[in-house]
Amino acid sequence: MNPRLTRLLVPLLLTAAGAAGCSDDPGKTGTPAPGPDLTAVTDTARDHQAAALEPDWTRACEMRTKRLRRGSVTDCADRNAPPPATTESAVPPTGGPVYDDGSTALPQPSRTPGPDRADTGPVRTEGDPVAVPAQGDHPAGYGVLLSYTVTWPDKPASTSHRAVRIVREGDAWRVDQYETVHPGDMAHGDPVRDALTGRR
Repeated sequence: MNPRLTRLLVPLLLTAAGAAGCSDDPGKTGTPAPGPDLTAVTDTARDHQAAALEPDWTRACEMRTKRLRRGSVTDCADRNAPPPATTESAVPPTGGPVYDDGSTALPQPSRTPGPDRADTGPVRTEGDPVAVPAQGDHPAGYGVLLSYTVTWPDKPASTSHRAVRIVREGDAWRVDQYETVHPGDMAHGDPVRDALTGRR
């Protein structure tokens, strides 16, 4: 082979070999950079719903955007806190008999009415997150479909579905919107986007 031609070909061959050796590096082959970590998106939606059902409103409010919290985490938790638990107390009866010595009947136990609490099953995600466009005050983000069972005392269990909008705020994924998905909407082609964009 012509010595001059050899000197020209060797650098070209070495360059080609080096490029082939780097073919596993996505940054050097033109492979698109990986998208957002959708595992973190689904985890945020599921953990927020689980905290709200527990209920642990401080934890749930920590995972919300500033817009959805409408104030501090403490303010948000206080607004969403459940009513006081049912208690029994002794109260004197009203309009009861008054005895000759001026005393009244002994206090009677009184039960403060309150709603029974339902048992809820584990929160699960259904399908993959879907991109959802901005809608009103809600920025664009990802929609996640959640499901969990609800069982009231002496009633059969039912399944609830909820669509949750997850958006990026700072360096974290946070909940910016959540909507109930009714059983009739589940039969539609896109219940998550429909619920989060008001198209149902």
